[in-house]
Amino acid sequence: MKSFALMCATLLSGTLLLHGSSVSASSRPASVVAPPSLSTIPDDAAGALVRLGHRIVVNTQEHAGAHVGNALNCSNCQLDAGRTPHAAPYVGLAAVYPEYRARNARMNTLEDRVNDCFERSLNGTALPNDSREMQALVTYIERLSQGIPKATPLPWRGFPRITLSRSPDPIRGGRLYEERCTACHGADGHGTPMAPPLWGPRSYNIGAGMARVSLAAGFIKATMPLGQGGTLTDDEAYDLAAFIDSRPRPDFAKKHLDWPKGDKPADAPY
Repeated sequence: MKSFALMCATLLSGTLLLHGSSVSASSRPASVVAPPSLSTIPDDAAGALVRLGHRIVVNTQEHAGAHVGNALNCSNCQLDAGRTPHAAPYVGLAAVYPEYRARNARMNTLEDRVNDCFERSLNGTALPNDSREMQALVTYIERLSQGIPKATPLPWRGFPRITLSRSPDPIRGGRLYEERCTACHGADGHGTPMAPPLWGPRSYNIGAGMARVSLAAGFIKATMPLGQGGTLTDDEAYDLAAFIDSRPRPDFAKKHLDWPKGDKPADAPY
């Protein structure tokens, strides 16, 4: 697969525009997805919102903590502050929304999608659309989507879909977790200063996308262990996801509202 940078560059006729600067894909194909230099953001009201949006993504606990109900930050899933491919990146999302989603069977705005994460992945409460925090997050995502036309396919979006040669085995996943994951996430899965909790009361709730084994497996395969993405086999990633998602975690009070027209995924945990 082409690198994320080269795919973006192809879409933008050879030049990827991020953070207000032009970067030649041929000269710097890898660095365009690195964290931005905040010095390139204009020193104006819009720039202040971009910087705040970046801070909220990186440290949601500090900058939007009143709406967070667990120990996670946005950047625990949106790696590199939303610029890592196949780790639910923000790049291009402003060109996608509004978008129909089967889970609530209606057109969703970008603000709806942000609040989905706050209520599910962060086990918290929705941000008011007119709040400075919401405005900052939307402005930040728009900055990362600069130059990407509406309705452009985003091959790097979300988590990769991987295949399984057999049924997921949470017992094998538990053994693999002990071998590969406890150093960062803790033997009890409740997190450490190095990495977030994967289950327990301070983790994502059952309504989060990561609570679906297929989605968690794709994320694990692409990104874990951190800095060693792609080193696990598809079966190992599925086994790990099956083990992690079998562990206790918070309920989601609005789960009865999901998939009102049917089509609920087979691996939805409720």
